[in-house]
Amino acid sequence: MTDILRRPSDGTAESTPHIEAAEPQKLKRSIGVVGGTLLTLSCLTPASSLFVIVPASLAVMGTGTALALIIAIVLCIGVAWCYSELGTLVPSAGGEYAMAGHTVGRFTGWLAFIQALLVVLIVPPVIALGTAQYLSPIVHIDPKVMGAIVMLAATVMGLLDLRANAWITGIFLVLEVVAASLVAILGFAHSNRSASVLFHPELPGAHGGVSIVTMGTIIAGLAGALFITQGFSTAVYLAEEMERPHRTVPRTVLWTLGIGSAVILIPVIAITLGAPSLDALAGGDISSMVTQWSNSAVGTFVSLAIAMAIINAAIVMVIQNSRVLYSSARDKAWPEPINRAFTSLSKRYGSPWISTLAVGVPGAILCFVNLDTLSAVTGVSVALLYLCVAVASLGARRGPHKAAKAYRMPLWPVVPIILIVVLLYVVKVQPLSALCWTGGITAAAALYWVFYLRPRPDTRWIITVPEDEKEASELVD
Repeated sequence: MTDILRRPSDGTAESTPHIEAAEPQKLKRSIGVVGGTLLTLSCLTPASSLFVIVPASLAVMGTGTALALIIAIVLCIGVAWCYSELGTLVPSAGGEYAMAGHTVGRFTGWLAFIQALLVVLIVPPVIALGTAQYLSPIVHIDPKVMGAIVMLAATVMGLLDLRANAWITGIFLVLEVVAASLVAILGFAHSNRSASVLFHPELPGAHGGVSIVTMGTIIAGLAGALFITQGFSTAVYLAEEMERPHRTVPRTVLWTLGIGSAVILIPVIAITLGAPSLDALAGGDISSMVTQWSNSAVGTFVSLAIAMAIINAAIVMVIQNSRVLYSSARDKAWPEPINRAFTSLSKRYGSPWISTLAVGVPGAILCFVNLDTLSAVTGVSVALLYLCVAVASLGARRGPHKAAKAYRMPLWPVVPIILIVVLLYVVKVQPLSALCWTGGITAAAALYWVFYLRPRPDTRWIITVPEDEKEASELVD
């Protein structure tokens, strides 16, 4: 495996400098489509998204939650095409920032990195905070404390070998899919309202009445819906550890999106149709609904399976996040002592152990921050991250990228252009507080770029793409 730089030769000032970076330790290629899909599905964590994040959407959009998810999934198909094409052109643990940096420019890559960093740091504690609710049948503990414990446990697991984690998370994944399937079966079996409510959204109104959910509310809720379906992009973060990434990455991305969307959407439709009342639906207590549809034993099983799904998600997210931080240090984003620390690999397991600690421990601390603030900022960051990917995909067929052997999305450039327009509007209608937090962090990162990274183009933010020697020869042939 050799560190190389791929640089568009169009002469633009923002192109990546053609400089050999110092060769750090390499991540091991050890997983294929099955292992990658198991890990990526676990990061998408469809069941924990269903049981932890969906209830908040039900409270705001009522029976319109399924419609928002359908729209989000359609958008995600286009996003997945962008990820698949870019992930095969730039198979880097840096994910979005490496893809954007090589196809559009270093500054765009830096902005993508900041949004990715926000997402990967905030999403795990948001998910982990739901653990206590579903462990309540056997133990009662403060949700923030329980979330922090889950994050620390996930950090320890993240230090292990990636192949071992693929099978561990695969076992947990089976449990969460079983729980989601059980909820779907029970919901459909107790359906008591017409499917028309899915497309004519309703919420409980004042004095026992019904309130109509407007399309404006649905569109505003798309950021949250994108957050729910987010996770299929993990495949590109694992590209450096995938065998034959130009084939494995697109298959993993698209399989994960399809399976994950089904595991989330079908139970949401079942819950919407089977909820005893609109008040119960808006309350979002899915465990209580399951108990009412069946019995307490089934409700307990579902609750424990959900708790396992959350722990599973935290493990995989810590793995993903550590690879992003590792890659940023390898690409010289920080002062040199920090770069050396973040690129250190465990001699026994080959994992970036300091990077793993650096994302897991702050995640435990974030469990004590207001959950609504974390969720709102994450929704905006996910939309902005997808926006960066859509912009990057417009530059994926110029210069040397034009003739490169890679997956090519259908309907290019129509799909990226539509995504850009829609995502800009989705960001525009988000709450002002979330926009201020995300905008403030992004502005601070831009200043870091202006005063530290940009003046040092030969020694800082050198976006590298390690490539397997066998695959490189295939691409040349």
